[in-house]
Amino acid sequence: MLPEKKGKNVTLKCRKCSYSVKKALREIRLVEKRKNLKSVVVLEKDQTVLPMTDMTCSKCENPKAHYWLQQTRSADEPPTQFFRCVKCKHVWREYR
Repeated sequence: MLPEKKGKNVTLKCRKCSYSVKKALREIRLVEKRKNLKSVVVLEKDQTVLPMTDMTCSKCENPKAHYWLQQTRSADEPPTQFFRCVKCKHVWREYR
């Protein structure tokens, strides 16, 4: 309820249903209740877990890379396979 002060009286009005009640200022005691919130987990950086395969990086010659498939063309064509080097993070793709 929101208090509206008029002289020595206060009108309390509900925000949702607009119900109002008039009270003397000396009868009013506002109490604020707080909910106990659960702790929030903060991630340092967004991490996506990708599968790993044996694929040699053309940039640093590292033998391991993460991979994923993505539909880059129309639906009747096969998806494109992307690779990301585990060591240098270089990204390349292969068409199927």
